[in-house]
Amino acid sequence: MRKPKVRAAPKKSERKKVFQKRPLEKAQKEREARAVDRLEQELLKGTMKFGKVVLQPLEELTVRPRRSTSRDAPGGHADHDTDVGEQKDISEINLAAGLNLFQGDILLPRTRNALRDPASRWKFPIPYILADNLDLNAKGAILNAFEMFRLKSCVDFKPYEGESSYIIFQKFSGCWSMVGDQHGGQNLSIGERCDYKAIIEHEILHALGFYHEQSRTDRDDYVDIWWDEIMTGYLRQTGKSGENSMAEQYLRVLSPTDYEHNFNTYDDNTITDLNTPYDYESVMHYGPFSFNKNESVPTITTKIPEFNAIIGQRLDLSAIDLMRLNRMYNCTATHTLLDHCAFEKTNICGMIQGTIDDADWVRGDSSQPGQVDHTLVGQCKGAGYFMSFNTSSGVTGEGALLESRILYPKRKQQCLQFFYKMTGSPADRLEVWVRRDDSTGKVRKLTKIQTFQGDSDHNWKIAHVTLNEEKKFRYVFLGAKGDPGNSDGGIYLDDITLTETPCPAGVWTIRNISQVLENTVQGERLLSPRFYSSEGYGLGVTLYPNGRITSNPGYLGLAFHLYSGDNDMILEWPVENRQAIMTILDQEPDARNRMSLSMMFTTSKYQTSPGGRLYTHCNCFRSIDWGWGQAISHQLLKRRSFLKDDTLIIFVDFQDLTHLTKTEVPTSGRSMMPRGLLLQGQEPLALGEGSRKAVMEESLPSGLGQRQASRQKRSAENTGPVEDHNWSQYFRDPCDPNPCQNEGTCVNVKGMASCRCVSGHAFFYTGERCQATHVHGSLLGLLIGCVAGLIFLTFVVFSNTYQKLRQ
Repeated sequence: MRKPKVRAAPKKSERKKVFQKRPLEKAQKEREARAVDRLEQELLKGTMKFGKVVLQPLEELTVRPRRSTSRDAPGGHADHDTDVGEQKDISEINLAAGLNLFQGDILLPRTRNALRDPASRWKFPIPYILADNLDLNAKGAILNAFEMFRLKSCVDFKPYEGESSYIIFQKFSGCWSMVGDQHGGQNLSIGERCDYKAIIEHEILHALGFYHEQSRTDRDDYVDIWWDEIMTGYLRQTGKSGENSMAEQYLRVLSPTDYEHNFNTYDDNTITDLNTPYDYESVMHYGPFSFNKNESVPTITTKIPEFNAIIGQRLDLSAIDLMRLNRMYNCTATHTLLDHCAFEKTNICGMIQGTIDDADWVRGDSSQPGQVDHTLVGQCKGAGYFMSFNTSSGVTGEGALLESRILYPKRKQQCLQFFYKMTGSPADRLEVWVRRDDSTGKVRKLTKIQTFQGDSDHNWKIAHVTLNEEKKFRYVFLGAKGDPGNSDGGIYLDDITLTETPCPAGVWTIRNISQVLENTVQGERLLSPRFYSSEGYGLGVTLYPNGRITSNPGYLGLAFHLYSGDNDMILEWPVENRQAIMTILDQEPDARNRMSLSMMFTTSKYQTSPGGRLYTHCNCFRSIDWGWGQAISHQLLKRRSFLKDDTLIIFVDFQDLTHLTKTEVPTSGRSMMPRGLLLQGQEPLALGEGSRKAVMEESLPSGLGQRQASRQKRSAENTGPVEDHNWSQYFRDPCDPNPCQNEGTCVNVKGMASCRCVSGHAFFYTGERCQATHVHGSLLGLLIGCVAGLIFLTFVVFSNTYQKLRQ
């Protein structure tokens, strides 16, 4: 471990220029609050009617709104009288909870070199338990994060079924995890305000064996740490006196403290960068204001100033995050990505031309006048390819087939996503077919799935087609000429992605987004068309191009609402336990490298108030919005591929999570919990060695969601009660020291010591501490048999001898 030399910090005013000042002035806050009140009074006029059902608007939808997954959303405000408040990062959440963990969010075992230790690597799939103390929204967000790992890596998860190593996701104070496989049941906390995708991915990466990016040995070549701006002093107690909160438990152990340890670096014997460059975009990097004592002055700045607004991003796994993950676990394939093609290679991804059609698709490039691909949008010479079918010649009805290679699904549902444009006649057609196994092993049986008709919009469009294939198949594109005499173009395809995931319920495309951002004023909004969820609920999205009235400048806002619809009479009201997910798509051609913004919250019945207005664009009623005034910064939108082709694409989903209400399962007594965890401030003598004072680890609460009475340590020599150390159950180890006698093994079963007694060839041990010795029944039977045989043999010999003597 090394700490760089302290450098003289530049003046605070100089550092402030790089960052937007975060706290608002009191007068400005008061003006904004009055503006919010006026807007909400306007929205709350009248009663929304869904069909003949009168229901409450979005207050009825949610009691616990969820926040943006973007690091660039520090001040999200809801269109609602329950303010979402400022979006906090992990360090801020844990500080507010009174935690001072190693590197801010790591529950530290004695051995820290999980990156170096092969024994700390998981075997896939990783068993998991979702404890019932988790918020329902957190459960949905965790499953969403699992899908990201399955899509982008070989990492996989499965429900717990009695395995010895597993992860238990629980709601404790703060967001934290252990590092690597601890070979027992280990906790991962998704506490209040932690339940969004990127934070969960961050904590799972810790569990998979990764540390923070700024802990690298070469960190100081890329960022500056302003040691004089790091907070020091006592932890602030957030829980009320007498509460069994983690804040109180930590205060007993850690106060007073400082936070400079969070910025230490470690040598190559402890962590490794796996031969990858320093990653400013890593989801494992601290944000610039982590552990700062002055709200508007950073503790970390980048050597390249353009990355000051990038570090600490909470969008998704970066490309280098994935590179390291796949190298560590030797990943060669993912679980849910079946196919991807951008047509950049001459072999067109193994796709084939049909043999029974009239013409062929042609691989084109962006060098031709008026021919612009979607992958690179014509920005690179000698690159940027697509497939096209000319519909301006020939006769009506001629077609061309383009077929994928044979694919082997693992799930029963797939989503085919692709970009297309049709520049010919409105009568031209692009059809999606599937060629299936005909039960003889040949993939030849054709079934039409969906048709796209030409129109006057000649821009690139995104399309989603749901497939339900269980056996090997090909997907097929059929281009058909509708009216060659009135066509001066054709049909184009690019950036095809096939995943084994559901397609989004709604897709909203906003054209000329640069003009929209420039011409709209703060507080002005755009409404999406009405979409329908899989259950039939009408829903939509509100876009605030320059944020809400209460937002800071330079941000885009996003909100969710319900529309009245055709199915309202038979739907379930109020709308409970549904998770609304809004995603701003990062339009990278490879789905594995996308860092899309996802925000989600789960509906509840507990908040109700009248509202709703009639809107002419859909002739329907709409609930008030629930969302975030600062969902993502304009700077980050322009840096990634969110605005490719001057187009913003937003997905919206509305999923039923009722089945996740009860998810926890009892754990097997076979699991062994690791020992000797360290809180920050209780450093070991050396990395990988025993600590000066072992701190008891967290045990599983009874039923996972409930705390059980403290059980004190005991030894074989002293089995009576001992004094209560007032240590948190999170760190108690009832097996330290081992209470079992006769070499018995102690197992932590839901926080209680349970002895597994040794059984030898001749003897076995029983009792609470393996104190009773017994002889194996088989050995006892053998002894009895031998004695009986000996007696019988003696009797026979004696009888024979006696008979001989009489003769």
